[in-house]
Amino acid sequence: MSEQAANKDWDRIAQSADYRRMMAAKRKFVITATLFFLVYYFTLPVMVGYWPEVMKREVIGVVNVAYLFAFSQFFMTWILAYLYMRIARRFDLMTEKILADTLAAREAD
Repeated sequence: MSEQAANKDWDRIAQSADYRRMMAAKRKFVITATLFFLVYYFTLPVMVGYWPEVMKREVIGVVNVAYLFAFSQFFMTWILAYLYMRIARRFDLMTEKILADTLAAREAD
């Protein structure tokens, strides 16, 4: 395929409504997940700094709220990764459709 044909395909893809919808959905997920992660991650040091008495409260034996919250960050990270894997499948299907439409449009030219 020539560079000119590749550029034409890319222009067709970039202008398609499906591609724009997919990119908007990706952007929405990534921004939302990143903001959630940052807020969740920085809640621990903020809580320890401003409300140490809450974080020192023992829950199970010598295990306190701060330890449980820190431990929960591992699960939160795994959950976010799982959610991304699920939504990435949808993005893959959307990409396949966009590429199939592009190839069909190329053949029609």
